[in-house]
Amino acid sequence: MNIPLQQPRRRVVITGLGAVTPVGNTAPDAWRALAAGESGLGPITRFDTANCPVTIAGEVRNFDPLRQLAQPVFPRGVGAEPVAAAFNAKDTKKFGRFTHLGCAAALEAYVDSGLDAHRSVLSPDRLGVNLGVGLGGLPEIEGTHETWRKDGFRKISPFFIIQIAPNLLAGQVSLMLDLRGPNMCVASACATSGHALGEAAAAVARGDADVMIAGGAESTITPLAIGAFAQMRALSKRNHDPTKASRPYDADRDGFVLSEGAVVFVFEEYEQARRRGARIYAELRGYGATADAHHLSSLAPGGEGSQRSMRAALANAGLRPAEIDYVSAHATSTPGGDGEEAAAIAAVFAENKGSLNVSGVKSMTGHLLGGAGAMGAFAAVMAIKDGVVPPTVNLDNLEPACAELGLNYTPNTAVRRAVRAALSNCFGFGGANASLVFAAV
Repeated sequence: MNIPLQQPRRRVVITGLGAVTPVGNTAPDAWRALAAGESGLGPITRFDTANCPVTIAGEVRNFDPLRQLAQPVFPRGVGAEPVAAAFNAKDTKKFGRFTHLGCAAALEAYVDSGLDAHRSVLSPDRLGVNLGVGLGGLPEIEGTHETWRKDGFRKISPFFIIQIAPNLLAGQVSLMLDLRGPNMCVASACATSGHALGEAAAAVARGDADVMIAGGAESTITPLAIGAFAQMRALSKRNHDPTKASRPYDADRDGFVLSEGAVVFVFEEYEQARRRGARIYAELRGYGATADAHHLSSLAPGGEGSQRSMRAALANAGLRPAEIDYVSAHATSTPGGDGEEAAAIAAVFAENKGSLNVSGVKSMTGHLLGGAGAMGAFAAVMAIKDGVVPPTVNLDNLEPACAELGLNYTPNTAVRRAVRAALSNCFGFGGANASLVFAAV
């Protein structure tokens, strides 16, 4: 039997970015806020918080899907019928809020990539999508249950299933942009979009696609989600001071702040991107995914599984720890998780931790759940592009156990420095770990 030789791995680069987040409704706006250390957290406005133990969150404000999805694109080639928008006023009712947010970020990333001008020479079969969602349409589930309870079966929307199914975001983006290659949705809790990015890049690297639109979205600021996370004692109760509530590594941290949003990347095979003169933000060099096999909601002691995911990503990238300048940490602001991840980072980067910057952008954005991994990766990529490491804000009183590790957590103020390569982490319930390594091209 003849065994085919393994083909060399193709290089994968980022040519487009989109973001709809609590700190900005476009990628440039979000990055400006992160670099400036600006918080997007505030009082909850999406439901009545009377009698709710937690009244703060990271909401996407001033978002109008009809406005943000109005730019015409020509996925079937210039001269063909344009797609004027992903939604019209009637269509908005068909989809859940996470799909609205995700489609807006995906369209921004697609336009940013410049692919639209080249669609007439790009086969749609070679373009795909992998957009992860952790919980799906929880606001729509809660709202529809209330409608059924009050008014009965006949008032249930015929679009209810489309509103809540997590993979409908990927499906709608595929329809909107005529992407006929791989069409996938990852769901691995807070590691969701890290896995989506890694698996999408792997599809390009092995030749399954030439372009993948990838990332994650979430919108679960609801009474049940806030109440459930509060009952788990996972959320900060600093209701009186929301912008100071998320404080990774700080001795006074008391939990994370739940947020919503979407962050989307365009991954492209390097030679194709170079031929068409695309702007390249960075290269995705490595991806590691592991399981703790320890606990459903807590990291393994010393971040043992996290260490393995980081080491796997570095090995996949062919880089030594000393070649990494910045770690965009998962850093949720929970009393247990931050310390375990910090210990893992200190162990993996023992040889260069004195010159390494570490920061947690959830201090500003809150926790986007299924979108969190892509949010952290966005910070890593932009740090490489602009030579700015975003800060960990609210780090006023470094926890002694974190201080003993000897890491630089980039407290409160961004640092301007050359970033040759960066690693981003995301970890999820169920013991899921994902790490990504990005590098300058």
